[in-house]
Amino acid sequence: MALRNRRDVVHSEVVASRSADQRDSSRESRNGNSPQLDAVSLAIIQQLQEDGRRPYAAIGKAVGLSEAAVRQRVQKLLDQGVMQIVAVTDPLTVGFRRQAMVGINVEGDVESIADALTGMSEVEYVVMTAGSFDILAEIVCEDDDHLLDVINKRIRALPGVRSTESFVYLKLKKQTYMWGTR
Repeated sequence: MALRNRRDVVHSEVVASRSADQRDSSRESRNGNSPQLDAVSLAIIQQLQEDGRRPYAAIGKAVGLSEAAVRQRVQKLLDQGVMQIVAVTDPLTVGFRRQAMVGINVEGDVESIADALTGMSEVEYVVMTAGSFDILAEIVCEDDDHLLDVINKRIRALPGVRSTESFVYLKLKKQTYMWGTR
């Protein structure tokens, strides 16, 4: 199928990832029981990555299914946490002038700190890592004062946070969510 070889898509409104609620409800998936995706489901994901607003009828024509069958498959992919359909914005254009990646070192339970970070509205991305930091968190703020407040008064105040190191973004050169079906 030609769709599976297409790699020239620039941007997407579909994020093939899981929200915090979906991650919690699909913990079993990470233990080797992940949903099995056939070639048609992968082709549907790719169609949506090219254009998140593409009509189900057009997707059906491209992948060989009816509009109703595509609608059902998309809903199943959403319900399983395989993908999300979202509007991806440029933070600068919607009033968020400061972004940073914050490396966090923890004493004790890393998961409890990660859980606390996921509850902060400014934190967009939380990853527990192996290496120099226990956790990486991406922060999106209105300005430097807001960023300082989040790091100094909220993140560093969490019990168990030993140290932080901030990497302030000067310029965003690439932001894509196209890893989906390759």
